[in-house]
Amino acid sequence: MSIVPGIDVQSVTAWLESHVRGAQAPFTFDLITGGHSNLTFDVSGSNGERYVLRRPPLGHVLASAHDMGREYRIISGLANSAVPVAPALGLCEDLAVNGAPFYVMGFVDGHVIRDSATAIVVLCESARTQASESIVDTMAAIHNVDLVASGLDGLGKHEDYIARQLRRWYGQWNSQKTRDIASVDQVHDALLDRIPVQTSTTIVHGDYRLDNCMVDDHGNIVAVLDWEICTLGDPLADLGLLMVYWTGPGDEASAWAGGSTSAPGFLDRADLAKRYANVTGADLSHLDFYVAFAYWKLACILEGVYARYLGGALGQRDPRELEHFAVQVDSAAAQAAQYVGRLG
Repeated sequence: MSIVPGIDVQSVTAWLESHVRGAQAPFTFDLITGGHSNLTFDVSGSNGERYVLRRPPLGHVLASAHDMGREYRIISGLANSAVPVAPALGLCEDLAVNGAPFYVMGFVDGHVIRDSATAIVVLCESARTQASESIVDTMAAIHNVDLVASGLDGLGKHEDYIARQLRRWYGQWNSQKTRDIASVDQVHDALLDRIPVQTSTTIVHGDYRLDNCMVDDHGNIVAVLDWEICTLGDPLADLGLLMVYWTGPGDEASAWAGGSTSAPGFLDRADLAKRYANVTGADLSHLDFYVAFAYWKLACILEGVYARYLGGALGQRDPRELEHFAVQVDSAAAQAAQYVGRLG
């Protein structure tokens, strides 16, 4: 039996056959994504059925991070909503099975668009426009989920979302920073003094972008992925973050290195925001605040990744190979300061 890092093949095989209807051994386990985030495996059974298995990353992780039960609860709760998610098939919290909790989803056929070259190959120009519209409409569907009916009303606190996020990520920044960046501190203080009134409480994905979704050949979102930092809060935080992750063909470059949405046919940021306002009726008069917050949060997240990689999470590497992370952190902090400057 082959060795698959992160999978106890014999034990997980027995669990799958016992807990997932129709699952037939032997199974193949192919790593789809890994790294500092959760590990995701494509699992194929002998009868041709395919599944997706998610488990925490290997090695030490924060006690509160990578909560498999929480992720499973979210996608289970969304199953009967208008939000496209992979079917939730089973959760294993018995550490004796695989050394860490994991859950299993049904396989969804589609494309993950991580770069412009892929977008051009798998989506025609009209499909790129459809993907632009679908990502906004799907985000609106996330923000329209009935919290009580979905069983997700207790997923997190309802109030003071931005204040709580500022506290959380500033704590992360101060505990992991590799150097002082004055603008990170200055933007934190400026945001804290200018938090808009939270007018609604919805599900907030927390990392909503095109490459955390799957699209079909026509550009429709067929599954939203990576719910690990999802909580309840201010829906405009998701829109602000999408503005940071998205660089349309007519937009200025973002601090985010991914350029998957710059090909012809994709809409620009302003078009996405306008569509969101039209679909939801949301007041976007404070959108610059949420974009500033998103850039600041991105700087904090990327600094944490940079610090872990400098600390050997990728093995021994020449620090010069990792300098692009530092450059992205600096750029995100600078763009956060630029947006804060617009707030007055």
